[in-house]
Amino acid sequence: MIVSDWIHVMAGAFILLSLSLGIEASPVFHSKYWLFFTAFVGFNLFQFGFSKFCPMGLILKKLGIPEKRQ
Repeated sequence: MIVSDWIHVMAGAFILLSLSLGIEASPVFHSKYWLFFTAFVGFNLFQFGFSKFCPMGLILKKLGIPEKRQ
């Protein structure tokens, strides 16, 4: 998998996890403040559309994940 694949997987997982922890109807509800994390991930995806800057992408590149398929 390449950097963009990992970003999509991680963003989706973070959103699903934070929603399950932040919605009162969830069996694993912890606190409504987890919804701020959902908003944070969504905002980062939104700003990437305009700026092409992604902090998670920088971290993944430093970990040696390839940017392009071979």
